[in-house]
Order: sequence, then structure tokens, then C-alpha cells
Amino acid sequence: MTTEAIIATVSDDEIVMRASSLPELDGYPTVDELLERVEALRAEFPDLLTRRRVGTSRLGEPIMEYVLGPSGAVTRRTRCLVVGGIHPNEPIGSHTVVRLLDDLLRDASLRERLATVWHVIPCIDPDSMRLNEGWFDEPFDAETYFRNFYRPPGHEQVEWTFPIDYKQKYFDATLPETQALQRVIDELRPDLYIPLHNSETGGAYYYLSSAARDLSPLLHRLPAELGIPLHLGEPEAAHLPELAPAVFSAGTSEDVYEWRVRNDLDPAPPGAAGQSSTSYASRHGTLSLIAELPIWRTYGADDTRPSGANYAGLLQEAGEALIETGTQLSALLERVRPLLTLDSPFLRSAETFVPSMSRVGQHMVQRSQDAATDREASVAERPMSVVWMYRLRFGGALLRALRAEVVAGSAPVAVRRAASELDRSWTGWLAQREAEERPEGIPVTDVVGVQYGAVLGLVAHHAGRVRSGDTETS
Repeated sequence: MTTEAIIATVSDDEIVMRASSLPELDGYPTVDELLERVEALRAEFPDLLTRRRVGTSRLGEPIMEYVLGPSGAVTRRTRCLVVGGIHPNEPIGSHTVVRLLDDLLRDASLRERLATVWHVIPCIDPDSMRLNEGWFDEPFDAETYFRNFYRPPGHEQVEWTFPIDYKQKYFDATLPETQALQRVIDELRPDLYIPLHNSETGGAYYYLSSAARDLSPLLHRLPAELGIPLHLGEPEAAHLPELAPAVFSAGTSEDVYEWRVRNDLDPAPPGAAGQSSTSYASRHGTLSLIAELPIWRTYGADDTRPSGANYAGLLQEAGEALIETGTQLSALLERVRPLLTLDSPFLRSAETFVPSMSRVGQHMVQRSQDAATDREASVAERPMSVVWMYRLRFGGALLRALRAEVVAGSAPVAVRRAASELDRSWTGWLAQREAEERPEGIPVTDVVGVQYGAVLGLVAHHAGRVRSGDTETS
């Protein structure tokens, strides 16, 4: 039987069935819980699941890669690399890793039909993910979520510290975790690369290599089957071509650079770091998929009907709000910075992202002057969502930095008062976000199901394109 004939039996119907049949999940595992679950599977299936150490985190934690392949006689084996924790505030992938390995280990038929060697790094940035664990048990409590949220600055993110040398953009300050993943990518030269991301609010959307655009119907079907809307509002990355609704081309950092130049933007702005992992992997002809599933759905995320509001006006309003907030927080940070004694990750995050608020706001105001934005907005197009994200995430980072000084007992009265002042503003922003966005927590089982189905879908669709007669000696 040819490989094509074998792979054809892994149908979209089966993938949707598997994605819809996950056991009930509640909250997200901590890093230790995630690693314990993977290790338990290795102990149960020692002949199928192997591991090797591929690196060390900045705080000294071993980073492990797990390998699982088919044992049957197949003519070609796809090499697929799956990486969790690529952004430490995005834990949906932790459940996806466990479910993927569990199904593959227990279902020999699935392993053989997919004809894939799976290389899985459960968590590439354990140090940073631990700083988010305070909200993992209560992901739908917005105050718990944002008060315990942590996002590293760009130059401390594994995802954005791959080396690049392109025109005016140069970066080589790669992190130890990035170096580990870079070595794996260069050694493996994967056919498929799937970093496990998730978003915050709205609906589902994806980044996909253009060569795999035939996967788009399944990527639409999965969230529809599980009651999750597509995200049809403000795109996260407006510079990337749309392959289908809520499905965008996974471009390279060079593409982003040229887009910024064409739009009179600084191609290497302050705070920018290197290139993304998907951009780096593309040098090997690797196909990539990012399935962005939200923690919360928001009202009208997929509603393309006219809203009655002018889009340019909404952009200007949101831009001015961001500039105002950026100015406010920058002034507070400047006032207390000489009094701070702790070089905390929260402070470094705030020092990077607080100034960026005004720059993002200025760009939104600039966009509002473009004649193309002088139109009626759809219900899904709500630029203020960006404002709430910046205010609560990075105003929250500054608040965590100030609270760390208070808890450590090193905060003078000016820092204590600044923390109380910021807390009052931040609490007001949270209440406004709840009223305007109307977020509703999406069951963890459903978002994991969609991401898991997308992973299976990319592998099955790619393997299905392998021609009979293709061989691989290893």
C-alpha cells in the first residue's frame, strides 16, 4: 500500500472527532505538572518515547526533547517539531502536548497512519512560564489573570531572539533557550514546525505557511464544531497576507521589515529583538502552523455586519487612549525608577512595553488619517481591545514590579504611594474592559481540542501530499 493510501485514512472527520472527544480539562498545568505528566508517559511507554537534553534555561533548568516515531514499514516519515511554552503566558499548548503524546502512544494505528517522527519540547521557557502560574488555576477570573500575567520584553523572549542580519536589522543576542531550539531546528531540518501559541480574547485565528493553504477549511471547521468563533476583527499582524478568513500567511521577519519600510515605519524600532522561530525555520523549507486560541471569547468577535461606527474614528479614539496611558505610565515609571532596588523581570517588562504604548497609539492615529479607513466598521472591528490589552498587561507588569519592592520591604513611601495610585487606575481599567468587551471564558477542553486538531490536521494534510514512491532511508 502506498503512503498516500495510508495517509488518506486520517480524514478531517476523524480529526474533528478526536478534537471533540477530549476529557474534561480545568485550568492549566504548572511547569512541574506538565513535565511530570510527560515523564509518566515515558515511564509507561519506554520503548516508544525517548528523550534527550537539548539545553539549559537561564535559571539552570534542563530543557528536554521527546521523540516518538512510527514502528511500521512506511516509505517516508515526516519530521515534525512541536514546541510548547514558546511564549510563557500561553499555556493552552501544555495540555495539547500531553494529549498529543498520550494519543500517539496509545494508538498504534494513528502513529502508523500519520507516518511521522514527532519531536516534542514540552516547555522551551520554563523560567518565564513559572511567573504566570498564579493564574493557571483560575484562567477566567480577569483580575487573577492580569495581576499574575507576565510577558517578557522582546529581547528576553525565546520566540523573538533568533539571530537575524538583514539590512538595518541585526540581532545576535540569542538566549540559552533560543540557542537550544535553534540547534534542534538546524539539526532536524523539520518538514513541519508547530510552536504552540494562544491569544487572549476574541476568537480563533491562525498563521500558516502558504504552501499548506489547503488546510484552511479544517481550520475553520474545528472551532465551529467546538463553539468557538473565528477572530474577524482587528488582525494581530496587519502586514501578513490573508489566506482565508482568520488564516494568515506565516511570513518572515524580512517580510515584516519591508512592510514597515513601505508604511514609513521604523523597520528596527526600539525594543525590537531578533526574528521569530517560524521565520528562522523557513530557511529549511519548513512548513509552519500557529493556532491562536483565545482564553476568552468576546462579543461580536466573528460578526462582520456593519456596526454603525466609523472605523477611522474608532482607530483615532483607541490611538489617543493608548498615547494617554503610555504618557501616564511613563511619567510614573520615570518618577519612581531611581528609587527601585530590584532588577525584576516585571520591571524589565514594564520598561520595554510601557514606552511602546505611545508608539502603537501614534501608529493607530496615523492609520486613522488614511482615506481607506474612512468607512463603516464591522461589529468585530474594535480597536479598543488593543488598549485594554496594553493597559492591563503592562500596567499590570509595572504594578507587579512596584509590589515586589513593597513585599521585599525595600520600597520608600514614594514607591508605596505610586503603587497605590497605579492600582486604582488599573482597577478602573479592568472594570471598563469587563463592561465594554464582555469577555466570556472559553472551556479549556474546547480550545485545547481545536489546537490539538490543528496539529493533527497539518501533519495529516502534509503527509497526504507525499507522493507514492518517495523514500527515506533513515
